[in-house]
Amino acid sequence: MKITDLLIKETVTLELRSSNKTNVIKELIDSLDRAGKLADKQKYEEAILAREAQSTTGIGEGIAIPHAKTDAVRTPAIAFGIAKDGVDYESLDGQPSQLFFMIAASAGANNEHLETLSRLSSMLMDIEFRNALLAASSKEEVIRLIDNKEKELFEEEEVEAASLSSDKGLILAVTACPTGIAHTYMAADALKHKAKELGLELKVETNGSSGVKNQLTQEEIDNASGIIVAADKQVEMDRFNGKKVIQVPVAQAIRKPEELLLKANRGEGETYKGSGNFVSEGKKGRSGFYKHLMSGVSNMLPFVVGGGILIAISFMFGINAANPDDPSYHWFAEALMTIGGGNAFYLMIPVLAGFIAMSIADRPGFAAGMVGGLIAYTGEAGFLGGLIAGFLAGYLVLGLKKVFSGLPASLEGIKPVLLYPLFGIFFTGMIMLQLVTPLKAFNQGLTSWLGGLGSGNLVVLGIILGAMMAIDMGGPINKAAFTFGIAMIDAGNYAPHAAIMAGGMVPPLGLALATTIFKNKFNKQEREAGKTCYIMGASFITEGAIPFAAADPLRVIPSVVVGSAIAGALTMLFGIGLPAPHGGLFVIPIVTGGIFMYVLAIIIGAAVTAVMVGLLKKRVVM
Repeated sequence: MKITDLLIKETVTLELRSSNKTNVIKELIDSLDRAGKLADKQKYEEAILAREAQSTTGIGEGIAIPHAKTDAVRTPAIAFGIAKDGVDYESLDGQPSQLFFMIAASAGANNEHLETLSRLSSMLMDIEFRNALLAASSKEEVIRLIDNKEKELFEEEEVEAASLSSDKGLILAVTACPTGIAHTYMAADALKHKAKELGLELKVETNGSSGVKNQLTQEEIDNASGIIVAADKQVEMDRFNGKKVIQVPVAQAIRKPEELLLKANRGEGETYKGSGNFVSEGKKGRSGFYKHLMSGVSNMLPFVVGGGILIAISFMFGINAANPDDPSYHWFAEALMTIGGGNAFYLMIPVLAGFIAMSIADRPGFAAGMVGGLIAYTGEAGFLGGLIAGFLAGYLVLGLKKVFSGLPASLEGIKPVLLYPLFGIFFTGMIMLQLVTPLKAFNQGLTSWLGGLGSGNLVVLGIILGAMMAIDMGGPINKAAFTFGIAMIDAGNYAPHAAIMAGGMVPPLGLALATTIFKNKFNKQEREAGKTCYIMGASFITEGAIPFAAADPLRVIPSVVVGSAIAGALTMLFGIGLPAPHGGLFVIPIVTGGIFMYVLAIIIGAAVTAVMVGLLKKRVVM
């Protein structure tokens, strides 16, 4: 099938009327709909926008390729439009887009359709071809240019396949994007064209919607001088065990092919050690433990945030409004508590454990981790139990991979669907059943200890937790404090997380206040960023302070740490508790111990930060 079988005159627009991204998308969709290519225009638009939400399809060099594969498409088609003056399409290179190809692939599109669409991505890498399209004076000329270029490309591919004579010193690459239609093949072609310019021998495997094409062989992998994995979705990685691998988003291969190829040719990269783990030679990075923990925490956070805010809203009807036996009972509060606490929070610990295990052992570890985490939750082993379950399941499955590595090749297919889940779940479950009782006792002891702390000790704890939230503003120390706060909420102690949220809100709020009061200490750009920090601080997004800290760490970091520590200490001194794990200003109405005193603690902390920054920073010369 040729590209011109999918692109017809009715879907070509020589002069787009739209001047922004949203309207360009609508205009291209309209042309597809008028040509009868769509079964559901609204649903197709939703699919296009969902793809844009993942990452922009404005790939740079003046090109944008919005695309979607959905049952809203009646007949596979391409819409083409030109905006000679350019449109801001949020492109990767920050430049306006002029050429727009909208790809409409049906849910049941066969391999032939998808290969045809990938061929379009390859053609657009040629700057002369792009310029010819921009200069086209008629729809017929556009179609003729595409038809001629497609024929030329076919000839080049045949010559290229015949010329790949040796795999010694070969650079290998794998490209993959979430939908597998455009970026996958554009990245592949950017690498191939640049390799040809540099005189390097390259083989690229594409993981597209039609499956894996040009698959790398084990012999090629063994002899490769370097391997590039440019992917935004999971690809098979264990085959690269022991090899130097450069792993980047797929957009990097489109934007920086020369840089990646030269690094691969020099044998740079990180040594892949299997199951998602890289070991950098010559330097030590963050530990595998931290990486696996953050994988679990980051995947757990949506459940924590969504569920926590729903719980917070239910408390607005009354602390006991979800209880049918309480005089303050309200059906909506009960529904919110059921959704947020009974379901979202119910999944919190299993998801944490499942993704920790998956980070360690790849997909075979996920089921064992989820089951282990669920045992921890139902056995009241709490957050600590979930952490233990995740690491236990991950390393158990890694061990199973080694144990079963000697099995005949004919049994390879049953390992991920039978052997790993069966034995992984069994061994993880058996061990966790023995651990939940002592872990439950430990959690109860910790809660009792925190509850029995005198006011002086609680203030010290508040200082520590508040300072931890500000030291690296979203980094591992910040996340460690936040994780501790969630564990304490799960155990029924709300005081630590009140200090943690206050400490996390202070850095951006304090810097916002500083840019307002001490304007002569900040340039115009920083003052504008300060306005945004009001919103970020109120929303409990500590990372809003990072640009200020990066620009002037010696003055800003001590200021935010002191302010956050004071806010944390005051919340403990005032006896504040926070039953919701996230939400910032939104959940303040449901704190226990006094709303006014909690707000006062945050304001005092932010004011201290602002004054310190104002006194320490030098005046900006205008």
